[in-house]
Amino acid sequence: MRMNVPAEPGEVDLRPLSARSVVLSLLLGAHPPELPVRDLVRAVEPFGVGGSTLRAALSRMVAAGDLRRTDAVYGLSDRLLSRQRRQDEAVQPRTRAWCGDWEMVVITATGRGPAERADLRARLAALRLAELREGVWLRPANLLRTLPEDLEAVAQHYTARPGGTAADRSGADTAAADRSPAALAASLWPLDSWAVTARSLLAHVACVDRPADRLTGFAAVVRHLLADPVLPPELLPDDWPGAALRSAYTDYQGELARTVRQHGRAGGETETESGPGRGRNGGAAAADAR
Repeated sequence: MRMNVPAEPGEVDLRPLSARSVVLSLLLGAHPPELPVRDLVRAVEPFGVGGSTLRAALSRMVAAGDLRRTDAVYGLSDRLLSRQRRQDEAVQPRTRAWCGDWEMVVITATGRGPAERADLRARLAALRLAELREGVWLRPANLLRTLPEDLEAVAQHYTARPGGTAADRSGADTAAADRSPAALAASLWPLDSWAVTARSLLAHVACVDRPADRLTGFAAVVRHLLADPVLPPELLPDDWPGAALRSAYTDYQGELARTVRQHGRAGGETETESGPGRGRNGGAAAADAR
């Protein structure tokens, strides 16, 4: 069963840029993920967000639990801190050399309602697992990570090794090739369509100049990186664009971080009507956290 199948391969998923998405994009890439309001006011200006619009958005975001406020400094809530960790891992995944083993998660819990089942499926997909058949999820064991402990209440975790070898891909033995790890990976994830969309995104962000257009484009890049299964090189198609997409996004993070720092310096070190400023060291992540 293929996971993360796009509606149309190559289609660039651009979403409207709101004041909320601009603020979250800036904070999701900042480390630590917080900025004084005076720095936010200046940082959002290139994206067409005015001061009064920003302050209204900040108030709504605090009330909705997106942000927390301490004096005149706004930071991500715990819920969005978890998203920031996932985004960081999407941009710089921690991997290890692959020895041929696969992670396998088998759902053992019964009697769960539709909402609980959907939530579990979403969690497993976010862990870059794919569903082989109902209740059986797996992926190559090349990620440096541990599964959440609370999954033990609903599933069992195994290490497995499917039949077939990478050598079977030569085509000499069609039946063996059908059982190869590469064939299995291709049946679980839409690798070709992911690559087509990644190349479309690279072309799009290379030809847009306006700050708002670049932020919108790189927000789509982050969403696409979150859907990258991060497979071992042995299982990927030729000319896989994952590294190029990550490199482009990393460059944009630096670009946006410099913009934020420049606006912060422009504000000086004096206290404004919103309160005292605090220096911050961080980048910016172009991602819509909706």
